[in-house]
Amino acid sequence: MNAERITEKLNILADAAKYDVSCSSSGSKRKNENKGLGNASNGICHSYTEDGRCVSLLKILLTNHCIFDCAYCVSRKNNDIKRAAFTVQEVVDLTINFYRRNYIEGLFLSSGIFKDADYTMERLVRVAKKLRTEHKFNGYIHLKSIPGASDELMREAGLYADRLSINLEIPTEEGLKLLAPDKNRQDMIDPMQFLKDEIILRKDEKKLFKKAPIFAPAGQSTQVIVGATPETDQQVLQSANHFYKNFNLKRVYYSGYVPVLVDKRLPALNTSVPMVRENRLYQADWLMRFYGFNVNEIVSNQQPLLDLDIDPKLGWAIRNMQAFPVDINKADLQLILRVPGVGLLSAQKIVSARKFGKLNWEQLKKIGVAVNRARYFITCNSNAFERRDLTGFNIKQFILAESQSKYIKNKPNQLNLF
Repeated sequence: MNAERITEKLNILADAAKYDVSCSSSGSKRKNENKGLGNASNGICHSYTEDGRCVSLLKILLTNHCIFDCAYCVSRKNNDIKRAAFTVQEVVDLTINFYRRNYIEGLFLSSGIFKDADYTMERLVRVAKKLRTEHKFNGYIHLKSIPGASDELMREAGLYADRLSINLEIPTEEGLKLLAPDKNRQDMIDPMQFLKDEIILRKDEKKLFKKAPIFAPAGQSTQVIVGATPETDQQVLQSANHFYKNFNLKRVYYSGYVPVLVDKRLPALNTSVPMVRENRLYQADWLMRFYGFNVNEIVSNQQPLLDLDIDPKLGWAIRNMQAFPVDINKADLQLILRVPGVGLLSAQKIVSARKFGKLNWEQLKKIGVAVNRARYFITCNSNAFERRDLTGFNIKQFILAESQSKYIKNKPNQLNLF
Protein backbone atom coordinates (compact mmCIF):
# COMPACT_ATOMS: atom_id res chain seq x y z
CA MET A 1 0.00 0.00 0.00
CA ASN A 2 2.85 2.38 0.83
CA ALA A 3 4.51 1.70 -2.53
CA GLU A 4 1.19 2.30 -4.28
CA ARG A 5 0.75 5.60 -2.45
CA ILE A 6 4.27 6.73 -3.36
CA THR A 7 3.58 5.85 -7.00
CA GLU A 8 0.35 7.85 -6.90
CA LYS A 9 2.16 10.86 -5.42
CA LEU A 10 4.87 10.57 -8.05
CA ASN A 11 2.31 10.57 -10.86
CA ILE A 12 0.58 13.64 -9.47
CA LEU A 13 3.65 15.69 -8.57
CA ALA A 14 5.71 14.81 -11.64
CA ASP A 15 2.81 15.83 -13.87
CA ALA A 16 2.42 19.13 -11.99
CA ALA A 17 6.13 19.88 -12.44
CA LYS A 18 6.02 19.65 -16.24
CA TYR A 19 5.08 23.32 -16.60
CA ASP A 20 8.44 24.44 -15.24
CA VAL A 21 10.93 24.45 -18.14
CA SER A 22 13.91 25.98 -16.33
CA CYS A 23 15.74 22.73 -15.65
CA SER A 24 18.97 23.09 -17.60
CA SER A 25 22.00 21.95 -15.63
CA SER A 26 24.83 23.59 -17.55
CA GLY A 27 27.68 25.07 -15.57
CA SER A 28 28.13 22.76 -12.60
CA LYS A 29 31.46 21.05 -12.01
CA ARG A 30 30.76 19.16 -8.81
CA LYS A 31 33.02 16.09 -8.72
CA ASN A 32 32.43 12.68 -7.21
CA GLU A 33 34.86 12.15 -4.38
CA ASN A 34 35.14 9.82 -1.38
CA LYS A 35 33.17 7.04 -3.11
CA GLY A 36 29.94 9.02 -3.19
CA LEU A 37 27.00 8.69 -5.57
CA GLY A 38 26.63 10.46 -8.90
CA ASN A 39 28.62 13.04 -10.77
CA ALA A 40 27.28 16.34 -12.07
CA SER A 41 30.25 17.28 -14.23
CA ASN A 42 28.45 16.68 -17.53
CA GLY A 43 25.09 18.22 -16.60
CA ILE A 44 21.73 16.63 -15.89
CA CYS A 45 18.41 17.39 -17.62
CA HIS A 46 15.96 15.98 -20.14
CA SER A 47 18.08 17.27 -22.94
CA TYR A 48 21.35 16.71 -24.79
CA THR A 49 24.81 17.79 -23.69
CA GLU A 50 27.29 19.46 -26.04
CA ASP A 51 28.84 16.06 -26.78
CA GLY A 52 25.43 14.67 -27.78
CA ARG A 53 24.79 12.65 -24.62
CA CYS A 54 21.16 12.36 -23.51
CA VAL A 55 20.77 12.98 -19.79
CA SER A 56 17.84 12.92 -17.39
CA LEU A 57 16.75 14.06 -13.96
CA LEU A 58 13.95 13.44 -11.50
CA LYS A 59 11.70 16.47 -11.90
CA ILE A 60 8.97 16.75 -9.28
CA LEU A 61 7.16 19.06 -6.90
CA LEU A 62 7.50 18.55 -3.18
CA THR A 63 3.78 19.37 -3.05
CA ASN A 64 1.08 20.83 -5.27
CA HIS A 65 -0.74 22.32 -2.27
CA CYS A 66 -0.41 26.11 -2.48
CA ILE A 67 -1.62 29.11 -0.51
CA PHE A 68 -1.68 31.31 -3.62
CA ASP A 69 -4.34 31.59 -6.31
CA CYS A 70 -2.31 32.57 -9.39
CA ALA A 71 -4.64 32.56 -12.39
CA TYR A 72 -2.16 30.83 -14.74
CA CYS A 73 -1.10 28.02 -12.39
CA VAL A 74 -2.64 24.56 -12.41
CA SER A 75 -1.80 24.22 -8.68
CA ARG A 76 -3.67 27.40 -7.66
CA LYS A 77 -5.53 26.92 -4.39
CA ASN A 78 -9.00 27.28 -5.93
CA ASN A 79 -8.40 24.73 -8.67
CA ASP A 80 -10.21 21.44 -8.14
CA ILE A 81 -7.36 18.97 -8.61
CA LYS A 82 -6.03 16.00 -6.71
CA ARG A 83 -3.48 17.14 -4.12
CA ALA A 84 -0.43 15.35 -2.81
CA ALA A 85 2.76 16.00 -0.87
CA PHE A 86 6.01 14.14 -0.40
CA THR A 87 7.85 14.00 2.87
CA VAL A 88 11.50 15.02 2.82
CA GLN A 89 12.60 11.42 3.27
CA GLU A 90 10.39 10.21 0.43
CA VAL A 91 12.06 12.57 -2.04
CA VAL A 92 15.50 11.52 -0.81
CA ASP A 93 14.64 7.82 -1.13
CA LEU A 94 13.14 8.29 -4.60
CA THR A 95 16.22 10.15 -5.83
CA ILE A 96 18.65 7.54 -4.52
CA ASN A 97 16.60 4.58 -5.72
CA PHE A 98 16.09 6.07 -9.18
CA TYR A 99 19.77 6.89 -9.42
CA ARG A 100 20.84 3.37 -8.43
CA ARG A 101 18.58 2.00 -11.17
CA ASN A 102 20.20 4.36 -13.68
CA TYR A 103 16.88 6.11 -14.36
CA ILE A 104 18.23 9.56 -13.48
CA GLU A 105 21.41 11.49 -12.91
CA GLY A 106 20.09 14.31 -10.79
CA LEU A 107 17.14 16.08 -9.16
CA PHE A 108 15.05 19.11 -10.09
CA LEU A 109 12.88 19.96 -7.10
CA SER A 110 10.21 22.64 -6.96
CA SER A 111 7.13 23.08 -4.81
CA GLY A 112 3.84 24.76 -4.25
CA ILE A 113 3.91 27.02 -1.21
CA PHE A 114 2.24 25.62 1.89
CA LYS A 115 2.00 27.62 5.15
CA ASP A 116 4.64 30.20 4.12
CA ALA A 117 7.84 30.70 2.11
CA ASP A 118 10.31 29.71 4.85
CA TYR A 119 8.36 26.61 5.87
CA THR A 120 8.45 25.35 2.27
CA MET A 121 12.02 26.42 1.51
CA GLU A 122 13.32 24.75 4.67
CA ARG A 123 12.00 21.40 3.42
CA LEU A 124 13.55 21.83 0.00
CA VAL A 125 16.89 22.57 1.63
CA ARG A 126 16.58 19.52 3.90
CA VAL A 127 16.18 17.29 0.85
CA ALA A 128 19.39 18.60 -0.71
CA LYS A 129 21.27 18.49 2.59
CA LYS A 130 20.30 14.87 3.27
CA LEU A 131 21.35 13.83 -0.23
CA ARG A 132 24.72 15.54 0.07
CA THR A 133 25.65 14.78 3.69
CA GLU A 134 23.98 11.44 4.46
CA HIS A 135 24.16 9.77 1.05
CA LYS A 136 27.26 11.54 -0.35
CA PHE A 137 25.25 12.25 -3.51
CA ASN A 138 27.29 14.24 -6.03
CA GLY A 139 24.72 14.29 -8.82
CA TYR A 140 23.16 17.48 -10.04
CA ILE A 141 20.63 19.23 -7.77
CA HIS A 142 18.52 22.16 -8.93
CA LEU A 143 16.27 23.74 -6.29
CA LYS A 144 13.46 26.07 -7.23
CA SER A 145 13.75 28.75 -4.57
CA ILE A 146 10.64 30.10 -2.90
CA PRO A 147 10.01 33.87 -3.24
CA GLY A 148 10.17 35.53 0.15
CA ALA A 149 12.43 32.90 1.74
CA SER A 150 14.95 34.19 4.28
CA ASP A 151 18.59 34.91 3.46
CA GLU A 152 19.69 32.20 5.90
CA LEU A 153 17.76 29.53 4.00
CA MET A 154 18.96 30.82 0.64
CA ARG A 155 22.54 30.70 1.88
CA GLU A 156 22.14 27.12 3.08
CA ALA A 157 20.45 26.13 -0.19
CA GLY A 158 23.44 27.42 -2.14
CA LEU A 159 25.79 25.16 -0.21
CA TYR A 160 23.96 22.01 -1.30
CA ALA A 161 22.36 22.83 -4.67
CA ASP A 162 24.20 23.23 -7.96
CA ARG A 163 21.71 25.72 -9.31
CA LEU A 164 19.01 27.86 -7.69
CA SER A 165 16.23 29.55 -9.59
CA ILE A 166 13.40 31.89 -8.71
CA ASN A 167 10.61 32.22 -11.26
CA LEU A 168 9.63 35.77 -12.18
CA GLU A 169 6.57 34.07 -13.72
CA ILE A 170 5.19 37.10 -15.58
CA PRO A 171 7.55 39.43 -17.51
CA THR A 172 6.26 42.68 -16.00
CA GLU A 173 5.14 43.75 -12.54
CA GLU A 174 1.82 44.96 -13.98
CA GLY A 175 1.12 41.52 -15.43
CA LEU A 176 1.96 39.83 -12.13
CA LYS A 177 -0.42 42.10 -10.23
CA LEU A 178 -3.18 41.23 -12.67
CA LEU A 179 -2.83 37.43 -12.54
CA ALA A 180 -1.24 36.89 -9.13
CA PRO A 181 -2.32 39.79 -6.90
CA ASP A 182 -1.26 37.91 -3.74
CA LYS A 183 2.37 37.86 -4.89
CA ASN A 184 4.92 40.61 -4.50
CA ARG A 185 7.54 41.14 -7.22
CA GLN A 186 10.04 42.35 -4.63
CA ASP A 187 9.83 38.98 -2.87
CA MET A 188 11.27 37.49 -6.06
CA ILE A 189 13.91 40.13 -6.61
CA ASP A 190 15.35 40.21 -3.08
CA PRO A 191 16.50 36.54 -3.08
CA MET A 192 17.94 37.01 -6.59
CA GLN A 193 19.99 39.95 -5.37
CA PHE A 194 21.11 37.98 -2.33
CA LEU A 195 22.21 35.05 -4.49
CA LYS A 196 24.09 37.32 -6.88
CA ASP A 197 26.03 38.92 -4.00
CA GLU A 198 26.66 35.59 -2.28
CA ILE A 199 27.92 33.90 -5.46
CA ILE A 200 30.39 36.75 -6.04
CA LEU A 201 31.51 36.64 -2.40
CA ARG A 202 32.05 32.86 -2.45
CA LYS A 203 34.02 33.03 -5.70
CA ASP A 204 36.35 35.58 -4.12
CA GLU A 205 36.71 33.35 -1.05
CA LYS A 206 37.56 30.39 -3.26
CA LYS A 207 40.43 32.34 -4.80
CA LEU A 208 41.89 32.96 -1.34
CA PHE A 209 41.04 29.67 0.35
CA LYS A 210 41.23 26.51 -1.74
CA LYS A 211 39.02 24.54 0.66
CA ALA A 212 36.27 27.16 0.85
CA PRO A 213 32.90 25.48 0.16
CA ILE A 214 31.43 25.78 -3.32
CA PHE A 215 28.24 27.81 -3.59
CA ALA A 216 25.64 27.30 -6.33
CA PRO A 217 28.35 26.51 -8.92
CA ALA A 218 25.82 26.53 -11.79
CA GLY A 219 24.51 29.96 -10.76
CA GLN A 220 20.90 31.10 -10.82
CA SER A 221 18.21 31.24 -13.49
CA THR A 222 14.59 32.27 -13.86
CA GLN A 223 11.52 31.61 -15.98
CA VAL A 224 8.83 33.84 -17.45
CA ILE A 225 5.46 32.83 -18.88
CA VAL A 226 4.81 34.32 -22.30
CA GLY A 227 1.31 34.93 -23.61
CA ALA A 228 -0.73 34.83 -20.41
CA THR A 229 -0.58 38.63 -20.35
CA PRO A 230 -0.36 40.97 -23.37
CA GLU A 231 3.35 41.92 -23.12
CA THR A 232 5.12 42.33 -26.45
CA ASP A 233 8.34 40.53 -27.30
CA GLN A 234 10.09 43.84 -26.72
CA GLN A 235 8.85 43.96 -23.13
CA VAL A 236 9.74 40.31 -22.54
CA LEU A 237 13.29 40.69 -23.88
CA GLN A 238 13.91 44.01 -22.14
CA SER A 239 12.90 42.39 -18.86
CA ALA A 240 15.26 39.47 -19.54
CA ASN A 241 18.07 41.85 -20.47
CA HIS A 242 17.57 43.77 -17.22
CA PHE A 243 17.95 40.63 -15.12
CA TYR A 244 20.95 39.39 -17.10
CA LYS A 245 22.77 42.66 -16.55
CA ASN A 246 21.78 43.33 -12.94
CA PHE A 247 21.57 39.86 -11.42
CA ASN A 248 24.17 37.85 -13.38
CA LEU A 249 21.63 35.21 -14.37
CA LYS A 250 22.87 32.17 -16.26
CA ARG A 251 19.60 31.71 -18.15
CA VAL A 252 16.17 33.17 -18.63
CA TYR A 253 13.67 30.53 -19.76
CA TYR A 254 10.61 31.40 -21.82
CA SER A 255 7.53 29.26 -21.34
CA GLY A 256 4.64 29.72 -23.74
CA TYR A 257 1.38 29.91 -21.79
CA VAL A 258 -0.55 26.65 -21.84
CA PRO A 259 -4.31 27.16 -21.27
CA VAL A 260 -5.28 25.02 -18.30
CA LEU A 261 -7.95 27.06 -16.49
CA VAL A 262 -10.99 29.17 -17.23
CA ASP A 263 -10.42 32.71 -15.95
CA LYS A 264 -11.64 35.96 -17.48
CA ARG A 265 -8.17 37.48 -16.99
CA LEU A 266 -6.56 34.78 -19.15
CA PRO A 267 -6.63 34.09 -22.90
CA ALA A 268 -9.37 31.71 -24.03
CA LEU A 269 -8.80 28.01 -23.45
CA ASN A 270 -8.41 27.44 -27.18
CA THR A 271 -5.72 30.12 -27.45
CA SER A 272 -2.23 28.69 -27.12
CA VAL A 273 1.01 30.57 -27.59
CA PRO A 274 2.54 29.46 -30.92
CA MET A 275 5.59 27.29 -30.31
CA VAL A 276 7.44 29.33 -32.91
CA ARG A 277 7.11 32.48 -30.75
CA GLU A 278 8.78 30.71 -27.85
CA ASN A 279 11.51 29.54 -30.25
CA ARG A 280 12.09 33.07 -31.60
CA LEU A 281 12.47 34.41 -28.05
CA TYR A 282 15.15 31.82 -27.33
CA GLN A 283 16.94 32.75 -30.57
CA ALA A 284 16.81 36.44 -29.63
CA ASP A 285 18.04 35.61 -26.14
CA TRP A 286 20.99 33.72 -27.68
CA LEU A 287 21.86 36.77 -29.81
CA MET A 288 21.96 38.96 -26.68
CA ARG A 289 24.08 36.55 -24.67
CA PHE A 290 26.57 35.25 -27.23
CA TYR A 291 26.47 37.32 -30.42
CA GLY A 292 26.90 40.84 -29.07
CA PHE A 293 23.45 42.14 -30.03
CA ASN A 294 21.78 44.85 -28.00
CA VAL A 295 18.16 44.15 -27.14
CA ASN A 296 17.11 47.36 -28.94
CA GLU A 297 18.64 46.06 -32.17
CA ILE A 298 16.44 42.98 -32.05
CA VAL A 299 13.14 44.62 -31.05
CA SER A 300 12.13 48.26 -30.94
CA ASN A 301 9.18 50.61 -30.48
CA GLN A 302 8.67 50.46 -34.24
CA GLN A 303 8.89 46.65 -34.30
CA PRO A 304 7.94 45.31 -30.83
CA LEU A 305 7.16 41.78 -32.07
CA LEU A 306 9.62 39.27 -33.49
CA ASP A 307 9.00 38.10 -37.05
CA LEU A 308 7.62 34.57 -36.75
CA ASP A 309 8.57 33.73 -40.35
CA ILE A 310 12.33 34.26 -39.99
CA ASP A 311 14.85 34.11 -37.16
CA PRO A 312 15.74 37.42 -35.43
CA LYS A 313 19.31 37.47 -36.77
CA LEU A 314 18.09 37.34 -40.36
CA GLY A 315 15.45 39.91 -39.47
CA TRP A 316 18.12 42.33 -38.20
CA ALA A 317 20.27 41.81 -41.31
CA ILE A 318 17.35 42.52 -43.66
CA ARG A 319 16.57 45.74 -41.77
CA ASN A 320 20.23 46.80 -41.90
CA MET A 321 21.35 46.05 -45.44
CA GLN A 322 23.71 49.04 -45.27
CA ALA A 323 26.01 46.94 -43.03
CA PHE A 324 26.56 44.40 -45.84
CA PRO A 325 28.28 42.80 -47.68
CA VAL A 326 30.86 41.72 -45.12
CA ASP A 327 34.28 40.64 -46.42
CA ILE A 328 34.71 37.34 -44.63
CA ASN A 329 38.50 37.49 -45.05
CA LYS A 330 38.90 40.92 -43.42
CA ALA A 331 35.99 41.62 -41.04
CA ASP A 332 36.45 41.29 -37.29
CA LEU A 333 34.78 38.52 -35.29
CA GLN A 334 31.92 40.68 -33.97
CA LEU A 335 30.85 41.68 -37.48
CA ILE A 336 31.11 38.11 -38.80
CA LEU A 337 28.86 36.98 -35.92
CA ARG A 338 26.11 39.21 -37.33
CA VAL A 339 26.01 37.43 -40.68
CA PRO A 340 22.96 35.16 -41.13
CA GLY A 341 24.03 31.57 -41.62
CA VAL A 342 27.23 31.96 -39.57
CA GLY A 343 27.12 30.45 -36.09
CA LEU A 344 29.33 31.09 -33.10
CA LEU A 345 31.71 28.19 -33.73
CA SER A 346 31.79 28.83 -37.49
CA ALA A 347 32.74 32.48 -36.92
CA GLN A 348 35.59 31.47 -34.64
CA LYS A 349 36.79 28.89 -37.19
CA ILE A 350 36.72 31.51 -39.95
CA VAL A 351 38.93 33.90 -37.98
CA SER A 352 41.39 31.08 -37.24
CA ALA A 353 41.42 29.55 -40.75
CA ARG A 354 41.93 32.78 -42.71
CA LYS A 355 45.34 33.21 -41.11
CA PHE A 356 46.54 30.53 -43.54
CA GLY A 357 44.97 31.95 -46.70
CA LYS A 358 41.85 33.55 -48.12
CA LEU A 359 38.66 31.53 -47.75
CA ASN A 360 36.31 30.62 -50.61
CA TRP A 361 32.76 29.27 -50.66
CA GLU A 362 33.75 25.61 -50.58
CA GLN A 363 35.92 26.19 -47.52
CA LEU A 364 33.13 28.12 -45.82
CA LYS A 365 30.76 25.19 -46.45
CA LYS A 366 33.23 22.81 -44.81
CA ILE A 367 33.55 25.14 -41.83
CA GLY A 368 29.79 24.93 -41.34
CA VAL A 369 28.48 28.17 -42.83
CA ALA A 370 24.92 27.97 -44.21
CA VAL A 371 25.78 29.31 -47.66
CA ASN A 372 22.14 29.52 -48.74
CA ARG A 373 21.70 32.38 -46.26
CA ALA A 374 25.18 33.84 -46.00
CA ARG A 375 25.60 34.36 -49.77
CA TYR A 376 23.37 37.44 -49.66
CA PHE A 377 25.47 39.12 -46.99
CA ILE A 378 29.16 38.30 -47.51
CA THR A 379 31.99 38.32 -50.01
CA CYS A 380 34.88 35.86 -50.00
CA ASN A 381 37.63 34.64 -52.35
CA SER A 382 35.09 33.72 -55.03
CA ASN A 383 32.18 35.38 -56.83
CA ALA A 384 30.05 32.25 -57.07
CA PHE A 385 26.64 32.33 -55.36
CA GLU A 386 26.81 36.06 -54.60
CA ARG A 387 23.72 38.26 -55.18
CA ARG A 388 23.90 42.03 -54.81
CA ASP A 389 20.80 43.11 -56.75
CA LEU A 390 18.20 42.18 -54.14
CA THR A 391 16.33 44.20 -51.52
CA GLY A 392 15.82 42.94 -47.98
CA PHE A 393 12.25 41.97 -48.91
CA ASN A 394 13.49 39.96 -51.92
CA ILE A 395 16.05 38.14 -49.78
CA LYS A 396 13.40 37.19 -47.23
CA GLN A 397 11.15 35.78 -49.95
CA PHE A 398 13.98 33.82 -51.55
CA ILE A 399 15.02 32.25 -48.22
CA LEU A 400 11.43 31.41 -47.24
CA ALA A 401 10.78 29.86 -50.67
CA GLU A 402 13.97 27.81 -50.44
CA SER A 403 13.08 26.61 -46.91
CA GLN A 404 9.60 25.60 -48.07
CA SER A 405 11.07 23.75 -51.06
CA LYS A 406 13.43 21.79 -48.80
CA TYR A 407 10.57 20.98 -46.43
CA ILE A 408 8.44 19.56 -49.25
CA LYS A 409 11.38 17.66 -50.71
CA ASN A 410 12.22 16.04 -47.36
CA LYS A 411 8.65 15.14 -46.39
CA PRO A 412 7.77 11.44 -46.56
CA ASN A 413 5.94 10.53 -49.74
CA GLN A 414 2.24 11.14 -49.30
CA LEU A 415 -0.79 10.81 -51.55
CA ASN A 416 -1.23 14.23 -53.18
CA LEU A 417 -4.94 15.03 -52.94
CA PHE A 418 -4.58 18.30 -54.81
